[in-house]
Amino acid sequence: MKRYCLAVDLKDNPELIREYEHLHEEVWPEILESIRSAGILDMQIYRTGNRLFMIMETADNFSMDAKAAADKNNPAVQHWEDLMWTFQQPLPWAAPGEKWILMDNIFQL
Repeated sequence: MKRYCLAVDLKDNPELIREYEHLHEEVWPEILESIRSAGILDMQIYRTGNRLFMIMETADNFSMDAKAAADKNNPAVQHWEDLMWTFQQPLPWAAPGEKWILMDNIFQL
């Protein structure tokens, strides 16, 4: 099993943050299916302030590139991502067009 940790920011607007959280109470079935079919075994998103932190545990054969390619060809995922982007904003150090940024593991017990 592999673990990935990623971060992105939400727009610093309490109303938008509430709506974003509400949408995640009932994620669309097509989105859940795309996550599972990519080999993601568990996904959790945490928030502090307007910063989001995602933990993904995946099958050993999981590929970020394959997931990105599948997402690009999935209209439901594209619609969801466009909707989510109305709430999200890139981290200050993100490259142009980059959303969720893969975090580096700097300590492990």
